[in-house]
Amino acid sequence: MVNITDKIKEIEDEMKRTQKNKATEYHLGLLKGKLARLRAQLLEPGPGSGGGPGAGFDVSKSGDARISLVGFPSVGKSTFLSKVTKTRSEVASYAFTTLTAIPGVLEYGGAEIQLLDLPGIIEGASEGKGRGRQVISAAKTSDLILMVLDATKRAEQRALLEAELEAVGIRLNREPPNIYLKIKTAGGMKITFQSPPKNLDEKMLYNILRDYKILNCEVLVRDENATVDEFIDVIMKDHRKYIKCLYVYNKIDSVSLDFLDKLAREPHTVVMSCELDLGIQDVVDRCWEELKLIRIYTKRKGIDPNFDEALIVRSNSTIEDVCDRIHRTLKDTFKYALVWGASARHVPQRVGLGHLVADEDVVYIVTAWKA
Repeated sequence: MVNITDKIKEIEDEMKRTQKNKATEYHLGLLKGKLARLRAQLLEPGPGSGGGPGAGFDVSKSGDARISLVGFPSVGKSTFLSKVTKTRSEVASYAFTTLTAIPGVLEYGGAEIQLLDLPGIIEGASEGKGRGRQVISAAKTSDLILMVLDATKRAEQRALLEAELEAVGIRLNREPPNIYLKIKTAGGMKITFQSPPKNLDEKMLYNILRDYKILNCEVLVRDENATVDEFIDVIMKDHRKYIKCLYVYNKIDSVSLDFLDKLAREPHTVVMSCELDLGIQDVVDRCWEELKLIRIYTKRKGIDPNFDEALIVRSNSTIEDVCDRIHRTLKDTFKYALVWGASARHVPQRVGLGHLVADEDVVYIVTAWKA
């Protein structure tokens, strides 16, 4: 690991020394590719290491979704967890109070959402300092990341955390690049641009692919604004995770009202004070919005639906997804469904497996018995 860390440092230093211009863009592109590959190797378990990068945080995923609380030590993650769940995570005003992953369950609108209080990240976590690698590996399994920040130190903390997560392949509030890559066994490279690119050219992609020992492939770049970093992300797709992130600024009682107003207007941002119990419910409500979960109520013939027990599915789910949530074999005997609610054109509407459901729909499923 020391050798890999040294190589990463050498490449980073060389990139800093290299001036960015037309003559050096190919060289910088290759350096970025090598850097991404080395960082991926750094996070892989070595032979006989006795565990993967997430060793020590073996918390099974449960509930309808998982949210990870990520942040520097003592910014209020444990306090927040204690206030919104029944879990008690040790709270103190000094760093490194939380030394392992603490799971809790947040109940909201009939859903059970697992909250994972991860140990505070420190600078250099992506290089294995502290328990940063384990924290980041656990964060990769999340449906949403809550980046908890100190409102009095917002700029430096946020920049460092984003850099650490970026370095290990976590892409916050971004979609996968609109680039198609298919690796083949023969036929050489075929590189196509759907429209003239602004940041890439065929020679650059060819050199990067060759450096990754990908000699036979088909590439289609659909986005004219695609960058070298995004192309590398496509190559390294098995080491990339695209996760929504909500920036939660705590300790707002320590900043001015003007500063607070400006902060609260930033994208993907919510503010709170755990000390004064301010804005905590706002954070919970925003989490629900970001997760894009919807509640479906099922009913049986002649019986009213139980609105105390909801079936939780993702937005844009279909009746088929609802069947899968009830039982994986239910769709095999599915005949039709009756739907009451926002997704129905009339009440009730008879629909098939492809019907898109909406939040708080009531669904009655009719099956055909098989002998």
